[in-house]
Amino acid sequence: MDAAEPPVWLLDVDGVINVRRPRWSAAPHKGVAVAEGVGWPLRWAPALVARIRRLHRDGVVEARWCSTWCAWPTEIERALRMPPLPRAFGDVPDFSVAKLAAARAVLLGGRRLVWTDDVVVPEPGPLRDEFTAGGRALLIRPDPRHGLTPSHMDEIERWARLTGTA
Repeated sequence: MDAAEPPVWLLDVDGVINVRRPRWSAAPHKGVAVAEGVGWPLRWAPALVARIRRLHRDGVVEARWCSTWCAWPTEIERALRMPPLPRAFGDVPDFSVAKLAAARAVLLGGRRLVWTDDVVVPEPGPLRDEFTAGGRALLIRPDPRHGLTPSHMDEIERWARLTGTA
């Protein structure tokens, strides 16, 4: 593993950032992102998005979109006021398979991995053990109603910094 490079953070949107009831102190922001001509409502915690932006900007993590929104990243970036982030993949027929492949590719490439997804992050068992062996990955599967919380973000930042970055 290359300790000189920050971990790659594979970041899902729906159920992770876009949630019904974010558990942050300020009121959530609302917006709309368009995919295939349909407007999809978004609801997020502005402090969460600011913290993701800061961790990426400061090189603590290298954030990459890993979401069904990978086919329309500019829509999410516009709505959330995020800088352009790399995509883990483009428009694919099976997002679950693509997300798993993206996570494996990060680890096979010698990078450490932060993966936040409310559906595809493996539950406890052999697959999760494969990803987390040797402390090379931090996997977080947030409650899809609340998404990432301040404590999740503390865990991500602490883990990223303790493993040789920033």
